[in-house]
Amino acid sequence: MEMIRILLVEDDAPTRQRLHDALAADPGFAVESVGSLAAARAAISSTPPRVLLTDLELPDGHGADLTAEVHTAHPEVEILVISVLCDEASVIAAIAAGASGYIVKDALPEDIGNTVRQVLDGQSPLSAGIARYLLRRLRSAPHTDPEHAENAALILTGRETDILWGIAKGMSYNEIADSLGISRKTLPNHIKSIYRKLEVNSRGEAVFEAVSRKLISL
Repeated sequence: MEMIRILLVEDDAPTRQRLHDALAADPGFAVESVGSLAAARAAISSTPPRVLLTDLELPDGHGADLTAEVHTAHPEVEILVISVLCDEASVIAAIAAGASGYIVKDALPEDIGNTVRQVLDGQSPLSAGIARYLLRRLRSAPHTDPEHAENAALILTGRETDILWGIAKGMSYNEIADSLGISRKTLPNHIKSIYRKLEVNSRGEAVFEAVSRKLISL
């Protein structure tokens, strides 16, 4: 079985060790842990991981910056943000930068590994709690470019809107397909169409765009 390389970026040593141990408990994961953006960039330049887990507040920068860099240079890398859910601006910045999902710092050890597996399987980019968190923030923000939003709404099909709603609710792709009565094999084609129409490259970006343009509501 091919090992899945994971790079963990967390500056707090006890937290880093706890997350490392939780991930390393999965025999399919090969985990490398570092404590700064500089060390993360060095590790990624050598060999990009399959999954990047990064804290947001780091001693030499912000995890959202690293997320944007990796998402642009290595779009095949799945990125999870380690969050305490106390900074709305950071949460939104990470989604816009290309993060696929979140791991809460105080999550149970088994949940940490399961979240990584779920993201690798194309499952929920956002927990229901984080989706509601984003929605509250976006509802308070001014709605920009209404003409663009209207045009996007017109080109999205009803099925695509339903799929976006399922993604935002944290459903897995298989759950979305089953709930809508469509083939699990054809769902990726719908996802690609949604990405193209919304001009995004990740599940997190798709949810962000859909909610901010009021194409879906939670």
